[in-house]
Amino acid sequence: MKKLLAELIGTFSLVLFGCGAAVISGVSATGPTGIGLLGISFAFGLAVVAMAYAIGGITGCHINPAITISMLVAGKIKAGDAINYIIGQLIGATLAAGVLYLIQSGMPGFTMGEWALGSNGWGEGYLGGYNLTSAFVTEAVLTFLFLFVIFATTSKWGNGTMAGLAIGLTLVLIHLVAIPVTGTSVNPARSFGPAIFAQGKALTQLWLFFAAPIAGGVLAALVWKGVFETKE
Repeated sequence: MKKLLAELIGTFSLVLFGCGAAVISGVSATGPTGIGLLGISFAFGLAVVAMAYAIGGITGCHINPAITISMLVAGKIKAGDAINYIIGQLIGATLAAGVLYLIQSGMPGFTMGEWALGSNGWGEGYLGGYNLTSAFVTEAVLTFLFLFVIFATTSKWGNGTMAGLAIGLTLVLIHLVAIPVTGTSVNPARSFGPAIFAQGKALTQLWLFFAAPIAGGVLAALVWKGVFETKE
């Protein structure tokens, strides 16, 4: 329960800070405003840095089902813990989206609309209007690179005390590239919470934000385990 609760709080913080920055002060339907793309990117990245140092000693601070599944494939976590982590992550993301909805609903003239509460998506009407292929490739490749950084910085070759900062800054870089394409997920839980409340296209497109990040994470685990952790 301690690990489940830690992952719940960590994921709650990531979604509330990241999606909150995007929805409340960062981006509108017509493009970046307020803190803009750079500000939103740093909001997600700094949330990871903060949580890495807060709960890293308890769970490793996955706060992302793609990371948990990747670690399971790499043999770095037990199946029972992985299940608890993912349950906590999905609950935390949903609670954060609920809090964000309560905050946003207090704004005069608020309506949910398509892809509300910082939901991820693609296609006509969503930010850059990129197609399904672009969205899938973006999410899969960037999740692969994200997991590679995580495996490397937390390995015997990495600097453990700086791992949280390196991982958070990598997420900033990922958002700088992916926001116009998908709004940036690389995290099924981050997509799940807002989509549950937004419904509509956010919910029907949710499958991609599970499939692509998990595929990228599993590939990263196989590459790391098969190439970098061999005796040779």
